[in-house]
Amino acid sequence: MSPPKVGVLALQGDTREHLAALREAGAEAMPVRRRDELDAVDALVLPGGESTTISHLLRDFDLLEPLRARLAEGLPAYGACAGMILLASEILDAGARGREAVPLRGIDMTVRRNAFGRQVDSFEGDVAFAGLGDPVRAVFIRAPWVERAGEGVQVLARAAGHIVAVRQGVVLATAFHPEITGDRRIHQLFVDIVRGRR
Repeated sequence: MSPPKVGVLALQGDTREHLAALREAGAEAMPVRRRDELDAVDALVLPGGESTTISHLLRDFDLLEPLRARLAEGLPAYGACAGMILLASEILDAGARGREAVPLRGIDMTVRRNAFGRQVDSFEGDVAFAGLGDPVRAVFIRAPWVERAGEGVQVLARAAGHIVAVRQGVVLATAFHPEITGDRRIHQLFVDIVRGRR
């Protein structure tokens, strides 16, 4: 079977790092900036970055509604940090009016932006992650957390008592950045989800 085609939204954030991690996990990985590129992939990673800026760029590149439509149709997706925020059905502290982060409604959850604090409050630590055995090293950078996980949303990890990783069907999200640690287990989990979907 050919490797799944997994796109990485390449408008802002750790695009290169996610592409490398996905390739190591056995996917054919490619950047996505245009509608035809979105239409060509089996799945999509939404990287970290600044959720309000990514929302603005999704509109500018005419990707917002096509991406929402593909998610509604069952596109597998993985969001890290800002990607988690965007995959939510509701965003708290969404940003300034007219420049706010826009929910893509990929997972039935309420997410709070910058919940762990500002850039200077960034931290890392070992987090138990359901199904992965040994804890993962989690890097939190101006990270969100999940305040409400809907019915049917599986909680995969917590940090400081807060939900920091979830899955609903073929959509996965983490509040932290696994692409910068060298641990490929979360990307491997996502690629396996995509393979199962195909």
